[in-house]
Amino acid sequence: MKIKRAFRVWQRHLTVYTKLYKSSFALNFVEPILYLAALGLGLGAFVKEINGTPYIKFIAPGIIASSSMFAAIYECTYGTYVRMTYQKTFDAILVTPVNIDDLVAGELMWGATKSLLYGTTIIIVISLFGLVDSPMIILAVPVLFISGLIFAEISVIFTAIVPGIDSFNYFYTLFMTPMFLFSGIFFPLDSLPPVVSKVAFFTPLYHLVNICRSFSSGQLSGWDVAWISVVVIIIAPYPFRLLRRRIIK
Repeated sequence: MKIKRAFRVWQRHLTVYTKLYKSSFALNFVEPILYLAALGLGLGAFVKEINGTPYIKFIAPGIIASSSMFAAIYECTYGTYVRMTYQKTFDAILVTPVNIDDLVAGELMWGATKSLLYGTTIIIVISLFGLVDSPMIILAVPVLFISGLIFAEISVIFTAIVPGIDSFNYFYTLFMTPMFLFSGIFFPLDSLPPVVSKVAFFTPLYHLVNICRSFSSGQLSGWDVAWISVVVIIIAPYPFRLLRRRIIK
């Protein structure tokens, strides 16, 4: 794999995105804002504080993390599958000097870039609304890219093994939705049975929420950053192997 060729794949996706970004960005931007308004202001009228933090400030860092996650996942599930199966974009790319590993690397880089873009946008928005207590939140930006790689890797792995596009419903319903609900975004996990916290520990969103919340309040979260950095390396080989197997088949 050559970084330059992978970058060309990334550049191709960026070029397409710049032509379509208005509709895509609006959909990804509005949803987290609705969560923040409906739950932060609506439910926040009843749940005043959690651990001494106003409820809307408690969930705001979690919205950064979830927006970042979903941006990478949408891109590397439906986006990757459509490019591979329906648009035949992969076929066109692979007749150039770009090989399969370059292609997969470009997909992962682009998924992480989308994660960074949308997560950073939400950071700016909640900062403008005064929901961030520390400028240390800027330290979350590079972490959004690293965690975005994890979400992209997981998504490409599933895309490589899914029998058809309808099967993504299982991925979202059985994996993504539970992770979204039980990652500590909306309530502390210590209020639930201990087994929930133990399962959540093995999910990347849980650690990303901790990181965003810590930086937002001016604290460090070294353990969570280390967890994400190690996991992105551990699972990195699998999207390459599985997608190569699918494309060659």
